[in-house]
Amino acid sequence: MTATELRDPPRLGVLAQIDSAQLDDGRDLILLAEELDLDVAYLRVRHLQDASPSPLLVLAALGQHARRIELGTAVIPLRFENAGRLAEDLATADLLLGGRLRAGLGSGYSAHDAIYARAFGALAADRADHVDRVLQDLLSFVDGEIVAGADAHIEGVDPGTPLRVQPQVPGLRRRLAYGAASPARAAMAGRAGLGLQLATMAPDDGSGRSFEVLQLEALEAYREASRAAGHGEGHVMVSRQMVPVETEEELERFVSLLPRERAASPAVLAEHRAPEIGGHAAVFSQVVVDEPLAVAQALLADPVVHAADEIALVLPVGAPAEDQRRVLRAFGTLVAPHLLAAIL
Repeated sequence: MTATELRDPPRLGVLAQIDSAQLDDGRDLILLAEELDLDVAYLRVRHLQDASPSPLLVLAALGQHARRIELGTAVIPLRFENAGRLAEDLATADLLLGGRLRAGLGSGYSAHDAIYARAFGALAADRADHVDRVLQDLLSFVDGEIVAGADAHIEGVDPGTPLRVQPQVPGLRRRLAYGAASPARAAMAGRAGLGLQLATMAPDDGSGRSFEVLQLEALEAYREASRAAGHGEGHVMVSRQMVPVETEEELERFVSLLPRERAASPAVLAEHRAPEIGGHAAVFSQVVVDEPLAVAQALLADPVVHAADEIALVLPVGAPAEDQRRVLRAFGTLVAPHLLAAIL
């Protein structure tokens, strides 16, 4: 391999759930990620739950403590959003973060949409159509679409002045990503010039193919569509739930926290299939709970990890804050060096 063929080092990040009642713990987690020199920290988003239902507010606040690390979402579900208001909030948060926002967008996560109707309004159209319309409008607003001309009733603005959703923030558009699971949705993100976020599950197409094969197909569809649309290779973030542990006691505690089917090995929670994506069948990645070197080896054996530009560690949801910090520190100090040395 020549010097010109050397691959850029992959970006490393963390994906965490920060509950509204535990914002101080969330701040400490983000500060630790920055101390470990990780590139980015993402928040998991859930509505009608405690998991960061207003992630841009949380990120803007956290960004006043963490001064370097980029901060993002995985993902903001567009089913609940108004495109104009979201464009305003994304741009304002990015300004407050000094250009460090890495927002991931997505469709939503429940097949039972009726439970959200009272709080967020019932959908008048198919959810996929609604999400696509919100996404298209959002990107147009971020790109600076003229949405109206000022009339005599807008103070301080000459009549006829072109009006855009404000603020307009250069660079925000190229840092937006879409959380896609299927090849078709991944290709859509590529054509739109968005980054791609790949999670720990993929739609089960009934072929019996493994999680990694299915997800690699989505990644390749994204790259191909991005190149064809003139956006180059794009940017792919892949998240994996791996738990580096250093004692047998830690091993047993974390295995009990992760609700996955068990494989023959006591340190591996196997890839498995379940009805999870919008009520449809899904394939989940395996979770390795083992010593740091074994976790690094498992990640390095993953072809999707090799093909990605960014690797984000998913911290175990429900683990005490101290345990989450312990896992993050082990990843940053004991796993990351193996990854970077082997991938480069």
